[in-house]
Amino acid sequence: MKKWGISALFIGAIMLVTTHTTFALQPSNTRHEWYFQKKGNEVPPTTDQRYLQLMEKYDGLFLGDPKRKDIYLTFDNGYENGYTDDVLNTLKEKKVPAAFFVTGHFINTHPDLILRMAKEGHIIGNHTNHHPDMTQITAGRMKEELESVKQKYRKITGKNDMQFLRPPRGVFSEQSIAVSKQLGYRHVFWSLAFVDWEVNRQRGWQYSYNNIMKQIHPGCILLLHTVSRDNAEALGKAIDDLRKRGYTFKSLDDLKVDNQTNKAPVQ
Repeated sequence: MKKWGISALFIGAIMLVTTHTTFALQPSNTRHEWYFQKKGNEVPPTTDQRYLQLMEKYDGLFLGDPKRKDIYLTFDNGYENGYTDDVLNTLKEKKVPAAFFVTGHFINTHPDLILRMAKEGHIIGNHTNHHPDMTQITAGRMKEELESVKQKYRKITGKNDMQFLRPPRGVFSEQSIAVSKQLGYRHVFWSLAFVDWEVNRQRGWQYSYNNIMKQIHPGCILLLHTVSRDNAEALGKAIDDLRKRGYTFKSLDDLKVDNQTNKAPVQ
């Protein structure tokens, strides 16, 4: 009985240590909201040191090579407001690649636009099915959110190449990034953005144009929303004038895992 009691205590202790070790190894689900620190004068911005570490650990993106005058144009498409065709027309005319992060709602209501994006060579990224806070759902629900969008995309286009993810509202945790990576996604944040999504507060094309030109920098991952009339009207002139300043528009596919994005210094 004494031997059995000692053995039971020993096994119990091992199980307790193992349980605590396993728990400690789980990525944190602490909620974060993405932000960047503007530098101005075409100097690339940076962000929180903790976020940079997560980008490096999980191959996330928010900035390209800060020494090259490249721009990565990205759009978030939660719903359609009548301007996505205009944006696509401009991109086609100017021969500029872009990435569109789409929700399930956008795919359901406008499969024609999804098909056009794919046919014209643009990247289509995952913006989740229902636009939830990724830190408030289980790993199982997260998988359902992402898989639903991917299946809808595959059904419309016949493609199975969805690999980039932008979390709704820029909300994330280490756990949400880790789970997403296990599902085959790289998080894509941004290094230039402004308030452009308020459809009842559009301010004219110059508002969008001025924000882009003032904040632009080498390696920029530019976030715009297609619901904005201002963006649709400013896009062509912004592209032309940025090219005059020596910038080149690149695809997210051009960014490699070993680029300098995740090594940008924090000050």
